[in-house]
Amino acid sequence: MTYSITGPVIGVIGGGQLARMMAPAATNCGFDLHILAETPTVGAVAAVRSAPVGDYKDLDALREFARGKDVITFDHEHVPGEYLRTLIAEGVNVQPAPDALQYAQDKLLMRQAIERLGLPNPRWAEVKTLDELLAFGDEIGWPVVLKTPRGGYDGKGVLVLDTPQEAAERASVWFDQLPERTDFTSLLAEEKVPFSRELSALVARRESGEVRAWPVVETIQVNSICDEVIAPAQELPAEIAEAAAHAAITIATELGVTGVMAAELFEVPGSPAGFYINELAMRPHNTGHWTQDGSVTSQFEQHLRAVLDLPLGDTSLKDEVAIMKNYLGGENEDIFGVYPLAMGAEPAAKIHFYGKEPRPGRKIGHVNITGKLADLQQLRHSAANAAAIIRDGRPL
Repeated sequence: MTYSITGPVIGVIGGGQLARMMAPAATNCGFDLHILAETPTVGAVAAVRSAPVGDYKDLDALREFARGKDVITFDHEHVPGEYLRTLIAEGVNVQPAPDALQYAQDKLLMRQAIERLGLPNPRWAEVKTLDELLAFGDEIGWPVVLKTPRGGYDGKGVLVLDTPQEAAERASVWFDQLPERTDFTSLLAEEKVPFSRELSALVARRESGEVRAWPVVETIQVNSICDEVIAPAQELPAEIAEAAAHAAITIATELGVTGVMAAELFEVPGSPAGFYINELAMRPHNTGHWTQDGSVTSQFEQHLRAVLDLPLGDTSLKDEVAIMKNYLGGENEDIFGVYPLAMGAEPAAKIHFYGKEPRPGRKIGHVNITGKLADLQQLRHSAANAAAIIRDGRPL
């Protein structure tokens, strides 16, 4: 089918919830969004009119998908960098480019870059043997955190090791596996930062250089998964909020990031900057889902603007505060069957569902709500109540 009026054609590699949530923003702007889906049943397929199935680790599949696109961007950071460089050499517009994306793909490269930029970095070391890990822990003090440099998320690929004995017992198998691995040859050891809470600094940058930041938010984690976001972060000293946003802008600018980037942070009162940088994500991010209903410009529209090198939108809050509450799969399997109860109980809440089959522990959606700061606790309860109804079929 052809259309008399056609806008830019954007290809998104990956068919998860982030790609799914880019679709309404693209439709509203008149952009034509295409998805390279992992399977015919991933969440984004239902939201777009073109979603061929292909393997993002297959160069020929990437080439075929890239044909006719004005820009290629991502739902995740796992596409091999060498394939992206090949596409660029063949004339494909890839945003963010692999030279920037690598810092979200590899935590060792990220730590090196943050150190090079002079930004707040926890003490860290690249370790290839158990002895090197033990020496690092003895030098800085236990406990320490051991991470796989690639592939970990939502607490996966992370070990918190309280003592040398625990490190020997739990980490030995990781070191034993290193010679056989093809994705990395060493591990990342970090100090266990004594943080008071977690924060996120979300920014967007277009290729021609414009950068805009959203307010720094507080993120509340449960079992290493983001459970709730409060925007803006409450009782955060203005100088720390400003420094955190500036750090994210510096990273995006100096590393040449395009699109949305999230810098996840640890707030550490008494430290030189008041925070340390934890991890980076170069795509729309769970800690920015509140922007769908709480910001003048959502992270999804902003990402599309940025990768097309269009002027960026206003990142101000629409109201005084916004809350995002994730919900995982729970007791309820009939998501739409409980919508009347959830919507009736919390009419101000905005329900977002990812089209995923509910399974215990699987992130399947979130709830947003906005309002006045004086009503913060009631807003949090309303978001949590709507999420509980969808998750378990009953209110809190």
